[in-house]
Amino acid sequence: MIIVTGGAGFIGSNVVKGLNQKGRTDIVVVDDMEDGYKSFNLADCIIADYMHYEDFLYLLQTGEDLPWDIDAVSHQGACTVTTEWDGEYMMRVNFEFSKYLLNYCLKKDIPFIYASSASVYGAGTDFRITPETESPINVYAWSKLVFDQYVRRVIDDAKIQIAGLRYFNVYGPNELHKGGMASVMLHFYRQLRDEGEVRLFGGCDGFGDGEQRRDFIHVDDVVKVNLWLLDNPDKSGIFNLGTGTARPFNDVAKAAVAWNGSGDIKYIPFPDNLQGSYQSFTEADMSGLREAGYTDDFIAIDQGVPMYLDALKANNRV
Repeated sequence: MIIVTGGAGFIGSNVVKGLNQKGRTDIVVVDDMEDGYKSFNLADCIIADYMHYEDFLYLLQTGEDLPWDIDAVSHQGACTVTTEWDGEYMMRVNFEFSKYLLNYCLKKDIPFIYASSASVYGAGTDFRITPETESPINVYAWSKLVFDQYVRRVIDDAKIQIAGLRYFNVYGPNELHKGGMASVMLHFYRQLRDEGEVRLFGGCDGFGDGEQRRDFIHVDDVVKVNLWLLDNPDKSGIFNLGTGTARPFNDVAKAAVAWNGSGDIKYIPFPDNLQGSYQSFTEADMSGLREAGYTDDFIAIDQGVPMYLDALKANNRV
């Protein structure tokens, strides 16, 4: 069995689909299905079992063996709401859950691949994987960094694969349930459809209107790297996962307008509630993953944006 936590979520469900495409259906999804709309993310997938994450965590905390013969764990589950400031909840879901699961994998010799986040770099402009560059600006980012720090303390002595992926700005299918935390591509699609315009933040942090720059990566590439790690259990470490190239939000907006065939770009004042907790620039240093042996190219937004918008147009639930 392969366990995929967060398996009904955005990246997790795409990992499940990628595993299915490789012929793996012996998949256990661990998630919270209170939002039943997430079931649509797995409607075209095959899994072997499901467990609520609280029940799963309970078994881990009590020291009981999980009821499956496990080949590997793909730990994608987390609270990803960057505006959430309930620190106790964030640490329970993002740190304690991850810690118990990692310790189980260490005990049972199970490869462990997990989702970290580029948010750990905060408002900095240096994205090398080193403690000197890490300065989280919200509790979500801090919860992710604390687990990375825990991994650093155990990884050198581990007899199993431990691989963390610091995701940059991921976009693509299966994010409809994410609401305000969904990618700008989804928001642009709806704005163009409903209002004939896309809205971008005005200038901030020294950037002009819409010129804030992010490293946008298509979820298909994220899945490819996760599956590559599963196929290469000798590769351990914490790795950045973006394209390595930052692009302005203006470029994304122009790609969306071009796909639509018409539309205006409107700039709105930068929100007060995001002051001091917003990343105006991200660009992955991809040297670690390249040195580990990953050689595939990444989908540029000029190709990825229309590909995703085509998928949204074909989805009658958007």
